Amino acid sequence: MTNMKKILGAGTALALLLGVSACGSGSSSSSSSATTKTAVTLTVWGPSEDQANSSSWLPKMEAAFQKAHPEYKITWKNSVVAEGDAATTVKQDASAAADVYMFSNDQLGTLIGAGAIGQLSTSVAKQVKSQNDSSMVTSVTGTDGNLYGVPYTGNTWFMYYNKSKFSKSDIKSLNTMLEKGKVSFNLSNSWYLPAFYVGAGATIFGKDGTKDSSGIKLGDNATEVTKYLVSLVKNANFVKDDDNGAGLAAMQNGKADVLFSGTWNADAVKKALGDNYAAAQLPSFTTEDGHTYQMKAFSGSKAAAYNPNAKNPKAAALFAAFLGSTYAQKAHFTMRSIVPTDTSLKSLVTDDPAAVAQMNTISNTSVLQSTLADMANFWDPCATFGKAIVNGEITAANAAAKTTAWQASYNK
Repeated sequence: MTNMKKILGAGTALALLLGVSACGSGSSSSSSSATTKTAVTLTVWGPSEDQANSSSWLPKMEAAFQKAHPEYKITWKNSVVAEGDAATTVKQDASAAADVYMFSNDQLGTLIGAGAIGQLSTSVAKQVKSQNDSSMVTSVTGTDGNLYGVPYTGNTWFMYYNKSKFSKSDIKSLNTMLEKGKVSFNLSNSWYLPAFYVGAGATIFGKDGTKDSSGIKLGDNATEVTKYLVSLVKNANFVKDDDNGAGLAAMQNGKADVLFSGTWNADAVKKALGDNYAAAQLPSFTTEDGHTYQMKAFSGSKAAAYNPNAKNPKAAALFAAFLGSTYAQKAHFTMRSIVPTDTSLKSLVTDDPAAVAQMNTISNTSVLQSTLADMANFWDPCATFGKAIVNGEITAANAAAKTTAWQASYNK
């Protein structure tokens, strides 16, 4: 990486700044001299793409952290655990889990409940608040008001499209796009389907997703939305996407002009569309009743955390903060195109359509995904409902009854 020396220099300065106080336990001690080293073993979990070889992002960050903290002699033990699998793996035995791991923020409630995630110190919480906008800070905030993770990238989905088929005005309306090109969407996936219902007023544990007592409310417009989706599936220009990548495949073979996905598919979509590659925040949609609603994706973050059960929680907390620092996020984008949450790095991504689309979606066409543990009860009934729409089991005639039954499943 051509800018690594500059990045490491910035990282060293930041790490030394944080080194005295960035301990999640809140305890303080005098800083060790450079000649007196404390032997530390840190077990780190993260996605395979970040640790494929010694030149990958995670090993590079470990080397940078070691250089920034000569008071430690660190033995690194890395294992592959994707962000989305962190809570499931960690909660099996919090005391035996990694000292530092990356996680998707929707797992926060589960991790807190398992006693497997450490509260950030005052100094690291200040770091997080200075780097990120309010939605990213909220994404790692527990119901007790404390912060428990250091965000390093946003986590949401947006719209890729063939710009030879649609104008800048066209992409504001899903209805218009369906008139001019082939639109794929994964209605069977419970991370995507809610965008229509939330856009029309549904709330999941309150408007900000933090009130367990508020429950899941599909809203007064839910049946109207269901009827719209029944009609959508029947539209000749609608292409069924699924969890096996049918939408991407359709775009690759020219049978789809629109794909709703995230940055993980950016390279594949760019290759498929070539000079016609474009991306944007979500469009609105207009129901048969004439009401227009803005689609709203779930959004959150991926963040670094430390395990309070670690043998050396101070070193673990320092490294978690280091992984979410400005310089580490810059390196992550340079090495793997991981879009930073750090607002000071926006200039890095202005020429990256997917990165800009992700940022705009988080800012304008999304709602924060709830981090409450009870969110686990939302997914399966939603996926079942979406599959029923796709399979034609839900029709305009029974839409009201089926939608009412879906709401009833959450009332239980």
